[in-house]
Amino acid sequence: MAQIAQEQTSGDIVRDCLEKVRGRGLVVVLPEGRDPRIVQAARQIRDQGIAEPIVLGKPEQIEAAVQDAGVTLAGIKTLDPKESIRLDAYVEEYGRGRDDISPGIARRMVVKPLFHGGMMVACGDADAMVAGAATATAAVIQAGSLTIGLAAGIETVSSYFLMIVPNFQGEGSRRFVYADCAVNIDPSAEQLADIALASGQSARRLLGEEPRIALLSYSTRRSAGGPSVEKVLKALDIVRTRAPELKIDGELQADAAVVPRVAAKKVKDGSPVAGIANVLIFPDLDAGNIAYKLTQYMANARAIGPFLQGFAKPVSDLSRGATVADIVTTSVITLAQVQGKD
Repeated sequence: MAQIAQEQTSGDIVRDCLEKVRGRGLVVVLPEGRDPRIVQAARQIRDQGIAEPIVLGKPEQIEAAVQDAGVTLAGIKTLDPKESIRLDAYVEEYGRGRDDISPGIARRMVVKPLFHGGMMVACGDADAMVAGAATATAAVIQAGSLTIGLAAGIETVSSYFLMIVPNFQGEGSRRFVYADCAVNIDPSAEQLADIALASGQSARRLLGEEPRIALLSYSTRRSAGGPSVEKVLKALDIVRTRAPELKIDGELQADAAVVPRVAAKKVKDGSPVAGIANVLIFPDLDAGNIAYKLTQYMANARAIGPFLQGFAKPVSDLSRGATVADIVTTSVITLAQVQGKD
């Protein structure tokens, strides 16, 4: 999933995240050791001091990938899930509280690399999982949901893009979180609230500033009506009930959300968000996907992602067309979201 645009050298969010993760002793598990791109990325992650990678897969598959990639995995841990000394513990943990899953079924699930990687994160043997180079997004989401689980209070896995817009409104570079642009096609009001809450957490960890969340619409302050407007307003009520301290507003048109002079005209009753939003929540996948691509190409913006969010611990999905550089960058940004190991 995650397609990483060309790096910039100044004010670079990847560089900021790199500085944040280096020296923390973090561990990233890469379940797709059969893919040459994964072993190349593991080598770079280790050599650049980003983290300790663990590559999962059958020994013969990893060896074939190593030969194809032309690298060595010296100093890098590789692991066949079927031979893991932690397998029994993972099987027990996976089956805990699931009366409909026998130990045999739990074992068959946990020996799968994606599920084994997820259990490593869930049990604290790795800090994050990055997968998807050779696996469908739905499979990554399923494995993450069944092993790591969702964050407290969140019932919806979603995605976000980091958008870096150069010289925004003539005032220099601006960073935004766009969500959801890749996973949920037509989220309900409850799902939209989950997306907003998860996006606020993502923004707080990665942007280095307080999230100011705008729930976007074709309407501002009921300038128009319709089911979509009502959905956004319901989502706003849900978020304000669940997180009253959060700076969030809606429904807002895009210009009212990010341009102060427009906000001053359209939002006359005051708003903690209008004109200065840094987190944009789109009402459906059509709007989100169209918006990020238009921003990327018409504003010459960087689009970094999409990244998954809503899990209890960091999980990221890759595009099946991801390059080695994409995998390394995704790993850096995913690891930057690890909490509590400073």
